Amino acid sequence: MNSILKHVSVAGFSTRRAFACLLSLLSIPLQAATFAKGADVGWLSQMEASGVKFFDSGGTPQDCLQILQGCGMNSIRLRVWVNPTEGWCGQADVVKMAVRAKNLGCRIMIDFHYSDWWADPGKQHKPAAWASHGIGQLVTDVANHTASVLKALKAAGVTPEWVQVGNETNNGMLWEDGRASASMANFAALIDSGYQAVKSVFPDAKVIVHISNGYDSKLFRWIFDGLTANGARYDVIAMSLYPKADNWAALDQQCLANMNDMVARYGKEVMIAEVGMEVNAASTARSFLADIISKTKSVPGGKGLGVFYWEPECHDNWQGYNMGAFGKNGRPTVALDAFK
Repeated sequence: MNSILKHVSVAGFSTRRAFACLLSLLSIPLQAATFAKGADVGWLSQMEASGVKFFDSGGTPQDCLQILQGCGMNSIRLRVWVNPTEGWCGQADVVKMAVRAKNLGCRIMIDFHYSDWWADPGKQHKPAAWASHGIGQLVTDVANHTASVLKALKAAGVTPEWVQVGNETNNGMLWEDGRASASMANFAALIDSGYQAVKSVFPDAKVIVHISNGYDSKLFRWIFDGLTANGARYDVIAMSLYPKADNWAALDQQCLANMNDMVARYGKEVMIAEVGMEVNAASTARSFLADIISKTKSVPGGKGLGVFYWEPECHDNWQGYNMGAFGKNGRPTVALDAFK
């Protein structure tokens, strides 16, 4: 390093200025390396158990997670259901998948739905075991369930980097008690309970609140103004974005404006926790993904943390889902080239 500093000093810089320049240059690849390029693969273990096969771009059979790594992805997101009927996405399944991803060197995000099945903007059903519980008990339920799953991960040697408290909670969660439009205070209490539980097990994990429609700044301001006013703690604001082939450019621009607004308004980091586009529009999807990745990286202060594709491994219309990024031949489409 001294020889470099001397060389730069000779060029007309002071040693101090040279050192600052060098640090600045060295920081570029380090910052780039921290950007999360990921995939939600909650269906993967179920797909594999049913006999679904995966192939790299050359047609060679390969582990799906390794294929995704070959496409440039460095992070894996896994959803957690409380007591799913068939066990998929339950605690044991999630721990097994998280260990597998960790052993490949992937960074891990855990996504708590606080339901026995899907939780999203249209449904936030209580788990059957919590059905009769009021808000006081639900706050405890959230804490206990969150801590239980995270302790199981810790015992298995997995340290998640991010933990979502609720999934696409556009109007709160654990309805009706936690419906935000009925009681923002109740919703905030549930979020804060999850936050405390996460930090009790993994103090350095970043706690995420996740809302869909990343282009809708009015929705985001309503939710996060409400959570802020009611004292809820969290670290990251996450968004979903599922544009069509004919409107992605406009929605990407609106999403960037929203990300910048969230950073300025609340001082939080932001990320795109879910993206997707129809599998038959792979080339357009590649353009969309490259653009939203670039825009997220452009958020001031390095506060745009990453972009995650939702279930890219889906092919042959698995479970009726047509927004994966693998073709009928079981190979990744050109859409995933955007992550390279």
